[in-house]
Amino acid sequence: MAIKHILIDLDGTLTDPKVGIHTSIRYAMEKLGYPLAADLDIDWTIGPPLKPSLAKLLATQDDALAEQALLAYRERFSVVGLFENEVYPSVAKTLSALKKEGYRLFVATAKPTIYAKRILDHFELSQYFVHIYGSELTGERTNKADLIHYILEHEQLNPEECLMVGDRQYDILGARHNGIEAVAVTYGYGIAEELAQAQPKAMIKQFSELLDYVEERACKLFCVSSIFYK
Repeated sequence: MAIKHILIDLDGTLTDPKVGIHTSIRYAMEKLGYPLAADLDIDWTIGPPLKPSLAKLLATQDDALAEQALLAYRERFSVVGLFENEVYPSVAKTLSALKKEGYRLFVATAKPTIYAKRILDHFELSQYFVHIYGSELTGERTNKADLIHYILEHEQLNPEECLMVGDRQYDILGARHNGIEAVAVTYGYGIAEELAQAQPKAMIKQFSELLDYVEERACKLFCVSSIFYK
């Protein structure tokens, strides 16, 4: 079926949040008395739900301690960190073109909705989306499969008319769980092996290639339909 609705991840797909997330994580760990080594690679924390990642950094199964770390993280992130962010090249132009072509765009991020909206407003990207969907501060819908299910149900969308775009395996697997085709961007925080194992329908090296992908897909569908009905 033709793609009508495009669900798009935020971190690592629309914007590069590395500085804000990393600095806020280090702030939280320092505050709790668990400072991280300066050369420790924590890129893997960008994308998945944050609380389990903090628990992993703390090497703990103590939910209360992980919750303390999350609250400390938000102390800095909610004021400064969310704006220590950078929009990837061609994002605004591509979103504008997709919207003009008639595609309905939705943000689907594990980041709390309250932060996602502020980030997208700050970078003037909110105008391109029908709605911005994220998780709750309480932790609801941090699982990407649950979030996508919620969007489909809330918007009454046909999965066969949807496309999910993201940079991590969580985006691809969450989409597949809901019967949605997925495209992976390779410039984000999903490593090559991770994306290969997730097996998205396609991979794109820059966000602008998304427009080419949906146009080519629509063209192929039209050609097949034309042959079938001749």
